[in-house]
Amino acid sequence: MTGSTWIYILTMILTTNLIRIIPLTLIRKRIKNVFLQSFLYYVPYVTLAVMTFPAVTEATNSPVAGYLALITGIAAAWAGLGLFPVSMICCAVVFISELFLV
Repeated sequence: MTGSTWIYILTMILTTNLIRIIPLTLIRKRIKNVFLQSFLYYVPYVTLAVMTFPAVTEATNSPVAGYLALITGIAAAWAGLGLFPVSMICCAVVFISELFLV
């Protein structure tokens, strides 16, 4: 490996560790601010949604199949089904809709 590769790896290590260590060292008390608590509660869900929703249409052969699966998945989750049944239903919707759309 070249010298610049080691610099890149060191920068990555420092960056990823600093964003984990700084909050632990600076925030020692319980967070009492309701807005900040709710913000931190929803950050993982928002991050997952931002990564997932663009892939819904790009992972399928037809964007329409992705949107149909998204709508069906939302309806199934709203009906109270768990993660595994919802994912299976969405996969089935994509499979069936791509048979007819392509």
